[in-house]
Amino acid sequence: MYKRILAPIDGSETSTRAFESALRIAREFGAQLVPLYVVDVSIAGADAPGYDPTIVRDALLEEGSRVNAEARAKMAREHVAGTPRIVETSPLGDDISHSILRVANEWSADLVVMGTHGRRGFRRLILGSVAERFLRISLCPVLLIPAGDTTREATPS
Repeated sequence: MYKRILAPIDGSETSTRAFESALRIAREFGAQLVPLYVVDVSIAGADAPGYDPTIVRDALLEEGSRVNAEARAKMAREHVAGTPRIVETSPLGDDISHSILRVANEWSADLVVMGTHGRRGFRRLILGSVAERFLRISLCPVLLIPAGDTTREATPS
């Protein structure tokens, strides 16, 4: 049923859980899997003295390479085909969710598997949700994998 699965990853526990699910699905269906790391260097703060976006960009590209290498190793152990990718958001208003959509459309993904932190109320309003934004614009099925224990968020520490 699924031949091309896209899994946005960012190194967080939540995206790792989603990637593990995508890996299982890809193995079961004999599908190709593309782990996708999106580099988003916001232009906010660009007018601040001494701001150098290349430092942030280089750090994010390095992190993306590390996260993709881990994904590639897991895929090799599970004998799942595919090639991890790194893409960058466009400085002209392209956000992470639209970057994921662009790759999903270019690659003709059958399924996108992504993590969600399950934030509610004020935290979601302030922090936003890449998963929610992507879900609203996606042209293919999306499987959202929740964070490990969403009850922790409701309990003050």
